[in-house]
Amino acid sequence: MPEFEEYVEEIKNLWETRWLTNMGEKHNALQDKLCEYLSVDNVSLFTNGHLALEAAITVMGLSGEVITTPFTFASTTQAIVRCGLTPVFCDINPDDYTIDVNKIEELITDKTSAIIPVHVYGNVCDVHKIEEIAKKHNLKVIYDAAHTFGVRVGDQGIGLFGDASMFSFHATKVFNTIEGGCVTYSDSSLTKKLQIQKNFGMADQESYPEVAGNAKMNEFQAAMGLCNLRHVDGEIKKRKAVVEHYIDRLDGIDGITVWKPQKGINHNYAYFPVVFDEVKFGKSRDEVAQMLGAEGIFARKYFYPITNEFECYKGRFEIQQTPIAKKVSMEVLTLPLYADLAISDVDRICDIILK
Repeated sequence: MPEFEEYVEEIKNLWETRWLTNMGEKHNALQDKLCEYLSVDNVSLFTNGHLALEAAITVMGLSGEVITTPFTFASTTQAIVRCGLTPVFCDINPDDYTIDVNKIEELITDKTSAIIPVHVYGNVCDVHKIEEIAKKHNLKVIYDAAHTFGVRVGDQGIGLFGDASMFSFHATKVFNTIEGGCVTYSDSSLTKKLQIQKNFGMADQESYPEVAGNAKMNEFQAAMGLCNLRHVDGEIKKRKAVVEHYIDRLDGIDGITVWKPQKGINHNYAYFPVVFDEVKFGKSRDEVAQMLGAEGIFARKYFYPITNEFECYKGRFEIQQTPIAKKVSMEVLTLPLYADLAISDVDRICDIILK
């Protein structure tokens, strides 16, 4: 969070304008600044990332089947199903936990309309291979980029890849607007369509060409974003120092696999996942989580369960088996990570794990 005084100063003029929502001054300013920061052509802001993803799916006019990964938060698959589409689950690769691009094509059928891959823990999918596959089979690509705010592939912003990308600005993310999210996209003809989707299907005050809901970002959310955007690079730098200390303490320990930065990627250090091999380490992931919890330390089984194991999908459609995603979900634990986490607390967490 920004300093209290900074936020108060940012919202002060709202008491003068009385413009609290419906794409006001703060909303428009944040939209412009995010275009610049993310190095993208277009940004459409939403009240949360989930509704942003649903809107992106809707305006792309998708139908039938969508290839995606079950190693993700509930939102990704729920958005697909809520939009009337059938998720087809592709396994992940064991190195960075993103979708295994070598297994995508075998899942494509005449019903496939899109691929919705997920950038995981700040790790970036093989965007170039996915683009190649999508072009070959005439498929749309929408990235769930909730974990990759500010990440760059070489000199390119991550939001430039695919037909669209969804970012989450939830309170727990590297960059937050309390709640919030956005869609980035290159085709400017989507701007009006996304606007309609987040504003009740309204094209103007007398025209409603679409059935839609309400997903507008309000001015207080946008003001928080304007404040936090000023500090995000410094926050990422501090997160990097925390991650590097974790790696120093835990890398090379038998039975522990720690997260490592991908080469050629400018990371945001969003999460620090650790995979525990129970046989080699001597304790299961669940036992480690329990021991940390007993000391008041919250480590998250993230992601567990994988989404193709959700009970709400049973009997609704064919569910593909994804053994690598299943295995990782049973062994992964994301350790506490935020910019102001003291190095002494990192040592305390690592000491508990190692003892």
